[in-house]
Amino acid sequence: MSEVPAHQGRRVVVTGAGAGIGRAIATAWLGERARVHVCDRDAHALEDFLRSTEGDLAGTVADVGVEADVERLFAEALARLGGLDVLVNNAGTAGPTGPVETLDLDGWRETLAVNLDGMFLCARAAIPALRRAGGGSIVNLSSTAGLHGYPLRSPYATAKWGVIGFTRTLAMELGPAGIRVNAICPGSVRGDRIERVIAAQAATRGVSEEAVRQNWLRQISLRRFVDAEDVAALVLFLTSDAGAKISGQALPVDGHTEGLSSSGDASSDPSGE
Repeated sequence: MSEVPAHQGRRVVVTGAGAGIGRAIATAWLGERARVHVCDRDAHALEDFLRSTEGDLAGTVADVGVEADVERLFAEALARLGGLDVLVNNAGTAGPTGPVETLDLDGWRETLAVNLDGMFLCARAAIPALRRAGGGSIVNLSSTAGLHGYPLRSPYATAKWGVIGFTRTLAMELGPAGIRVNAICPGSVRGDRIERVIAAQAATRGVSEEAVRQNWLRQISLRRFVDAEDVAALVLFLTSDAGAKISGQALPVDGHTEGLSSSGDASSDPSGE
């Protein structure tokens, strides 16, 4: 007789799941036979995921930084799922690059709106359903940018530091209700997004893409980028019975970031968003 997956039947919402880390997380849940509802503001990416993936999956086109979109997302998700056991707050944006004095307020606000306001809005919408379920989990995606200062990426780093503060505060508020809250801090995640960041850095500095890539790798103890599936595996662990006593933590998945380059190469979005 085949073993029953640990997460079979769990009701899960994953934001920003049209591609990259979010898509890998949602796919991992489907592999556990969970019931999954996803969102993305990119309608084409979301449709591609829904069309090409098997399992108990549906989605909503939504921008998590827009209150009305979040309300619609959770109305659709809860109506379909009949409740909620897990929220994965993954949606994020890289934001602008440059010294603080060159950045405009609109870029700053947009980065915080998606990366921080979006987590607040989604958590606020999810918490009543998690309470009704008698407990559950929230996993917020931060970044190694939430653990270090990142020159030239101040809006992104500020938002990701904020995610960790939000996570620890929520863990304190929701612990008595049996709801655990953790943050995951990915480093450089292999994929199309990180390659675009590398290409942009190479063009800006007038060096080869391989030179940028090798410089980043030298700052990682394991000397390799992580995969989106590594992040997904930690999500599954944190929300499993094995992770039942883990809450209020900010856990890196980065191969151990040793430091930042004085040349500023590591100021690019470390998770490849």
